[in-house]
Amino acid sequence: MRRIKFNIVALGVLLLTALPAQAAVYKIATLAPDGTQWMTLMRQASSEIAKQTNNRVKLKFYPGGIMGNEDSVMRKMKIGQLHGAALTSSALKRIDTDNYIYSLPLTYRSYEEMNHIRSKLDQQMIDRLKNKGYIAFKIAGDGFSYMLSREKISGVEDLKQQKVWIPPNDIMAQTMLETAGVSPVSLPLTDVLTGLQTGLISTVGAPPSFAIALQWHTKVKYLVDVPMFFSFGAFVFSDKSFKKMSGADQAVVRKEISETFDKLSKINWENNKKAKAALKQQGIEFVKPNTKEMAGLNKLAKDVVAKLIKQGKLKQSEVNQVYKMLNAARKK
Repeated sequence: MRRIKFNIVALGVLLLTALPAQAAVYKIATLAPDGTQWMTLMRQASSEIAKQTNNRVKLKFYPGGIMGNEDSVMRKMKIGQLHGAALTSSALKRIDTDNYIYSLPLTYRSYEEMNHIRSKLDQQMIDRLKNKGYIAFKIAGDGFSYMLSREKISGVEDLKQQKVWIPPNDIMAQTMLETAGVSPVSLPLTDVLTGLQTGLISTVGAPPSFAIALQWHTKVKYLVDVPMFFSFGAFVFSDKSFKKMSGADQAVVRKEISETFDKLSKINWENNKKAKAALKQQGIEFVKPNTKEMAGLNKLAKDVVAKLIKQGKLKQSEVNQVYKMLNAARKK
């Protein structure tokens, strides 16, 4: 009788181990609209992850901001309603203000300079996110943000006359505008187009490819041809959700997401070059500040950095490190 019972138990164990593992569906939110290149590549990565993990890990995307703004998304991640998200630089900087180092205004002049800095500092940003409970694998460069406006802007004085949009809780953009004497208008990304249509805002800052993808370019006439900020993003899991995966499955997810983000960074650089050309072809006037106007903008940028250092939102040592690396790179 004991042998029969033992055999039945053993058979049950064998049957259970022979069954395919139940899929764990990880809910991922993003502001990227469906049908964009970002969504296409991420869905390809998701399919590859499911294949390599024998369907143990599946990613379900909620695109176009349907899960709410980024603050809502991060709250839902904390309580387990969402497991991950693609976060913009604005949200990443709210998680840890040290991440503002990539958004130093009017500091980085070219993609080459930005790539040089990123090769030294990306891992620090990833480590900071991990310390805050977010697992990221790579930082994706979205490109340089330019000011696009309904009225011509060439310097600080012109800027004072504008109704300028900023993302919610973007300390860097808010500090810069308030230092310039401008009262910014904070709106979620999903409300910006309506704001431009109604006149609630007249000026936005964004990479050219974003402006086209979100149709903002249809409501503006000018682009200030000076890279103001560097925009970036990251795909993150909550630490709690990521730890539910086995070590082998974590390695698969890390590899596929990292490779996809490397592709996205390269694609974004190229897309922004094409987007700038497309904006010009569509009649957007590119404005180049003169020497005096540029000096005023540079002074504003330096005042903003000094103010944020004094407030403890930037570290003087990290700012000095960036300036040192840029000076060395420019000498070469």
